[in-house]
Amino acid sequence: MEKPETLEEFYKRKFKWIPESLKNDFGHFNIFRLEPFLEGKVKSVPYRKRDFYKIMLVKGASTVHYADRVYEVKKQALSFSNPLVPYKWDHLGEHTSGVYCVFNPHFFMNFGQIQQYEVFHPNGTHVFELNDQEAAEVESIFEKMQEELESEYKYKYDRLRNLVFELIHFGMKLQPAELQIAQRGSASLRIASIFLELLERQFPIDENHTSIQLRTPSDFADQLNIHVNHLNRAVKEMTGKTTSQLISDRLLQESKILLKQSKWNVSEIAYALGFNEVTHFNNFFKKSMNQSPTQFRKG
Repeated sequence: MEKPETLEEFYKRKFKWIPESLKNDFGHFNIFRLEPFLEGKVKSVPYRKRDFYKIMLVKGASTVHYADRVYEVKKQALSFSNPLVPYKWDHLGEHTSGVYCVFNPHFFMNFGQIQQYEVFHPNGTHVFELNDQEAAEVESIFEKMQEELESEYKYKYDRLRNLVFELIHFGMKLQPAELQIAQRGSASLRIASIFLELLERQFPIDENHTSIQLRTPSDFADQLNIHVNHLNRAVKEMTGKTTSQLISDRLLQESKILLKQSKWNVSEIAYALGFNEVTHFNNFFKKSMNQSPTQFRKG
């Protein structure tokens, strides 16, 4: 499987240089304008994982390939990318413009757990179409970032971290209410949150993390030291989905990523995802996708 693009590789690819700030103890943060459109040339970001985070405001028609999903941006959108999931942008319009920031996980060391927010979850919503007013609000946050980055203020990086959180919360507030897990201080919320964290912790599957260990609701219940019925009730109450459905959805998403991105054969993918027999994996995949893993890979 192709290794994630590093920040050093990103700078070499885009700018042919590497900033000294990548070596500091504060992590790395930077902000950029999208390159102007070149007539006759579709601007495309390669489909692969990165080892850094990226938040972008893009204006203009675009197609976004994010993990196993495809988003069509008609006018303008706010997007969130993270190190867990591969993505690709195709900027289609002749008047594409925008701005984006990049930062590595170390930038938030001891400051906040940004990976806990749904916009950075593999199953979360990552691209939000914006109206003109929303786009103007987002652009103003990026403008504050630019001003702060260029300032001599002693604590400017703390200020930049706060502005990143502003963008995160701006995006999350755009999600339909029914997609948001109720924020209640209940035992059910705690159990469901830990279950989702355990589920996500098993991914992505790569050469350093070759197989999952928790495969069934009972596996997760044993890990949490609770009865499986208790787990199922809590998960259903908080998410509206069954434990088995959430596990299956996540396995399906990862299987599609592996089939498209990795060079592993179907048997190796089946084993990595906890299927004892490749026929079980084939049946699981075909039931959801109406085609075999091999057909999906060739498509």
